[in-house]
Order: sequence, then C-alpha cells, then structure tokens
Amino acid sequence: MKKSYRDIAERTFNFAICVIKLVKSLPPCAATFEMGKQIIGSATSIDSNVIQARSGVSKKDFINHIKIARKEAKETKRWIQMMIASELATLDKAQSLLDECEEIISILVTIAKNAEKSS
Repeated sequence: MKKSYRDIAERTFNFAICVIKLVKSLPPCAATFEMGKQIIGSATSIDSNVIQARSGVSKKDFINHIKIARKEAKETKRWIQMMIASELATLDKAQSLLDECEEIISILVTIAKNAEKSS
C-alpha cells in the first residue's frame, strides 16, 4: 500500500472518530440529535469510501469512490460550520475538526486529479 493512501486512510478514520466524540460531547437536544446523525453519517462515509476505493475493481471505480469521499467531506465541513454557527459546538471544540476536514478535502482532490491523469 502506498504511503499516501495509508496516510489518508488513517486520517479519515481518526477524523471520523473525532467527529463521533464531538457529537457525544454536545448537550442533548433535538438539534444535536438530528445534526449529529447527519454529521456522523457523512464523516464516517468519508472513511468508508476511501477504504472502498482501495478495493475498487478498476481505476474508474477508485476515482469514483475518492470523489464520493470528497463530496462527503464537503458535506461534513458544512455540518461543522452549522454546528458552530448555531452554537451547538464551540469554535474551540470544532476548529481543529474544521481544519482537518479542509486538509482531507485538499488531499482527496489531489488523489482524484492524480488518478485521472494516470488513467
């Protein structure tokens, strides 16, 4: 397994765990429940699609899963922004997640571009 792939797989796994921990730390209310389901779904989907990309049956399948992971990362970023804006999560708690999400998006964009160039 290439180092860059192992790194993104490890990062997306750790990111998903951090998102789950953030949601668990939020005060219980209807908004937390609904937004928590959404953000946990999108954050764990990033990692799931990165792992599925590795098992892709073709280069096209690999690229497709990486692009889905990127889409899910963008959705997760938006959920984090909404949690901050609605004051469900403090900037202190969420800023590092927001930063990591932006880095993951950049990495996934690069992986997709490089894979498309080599196909």
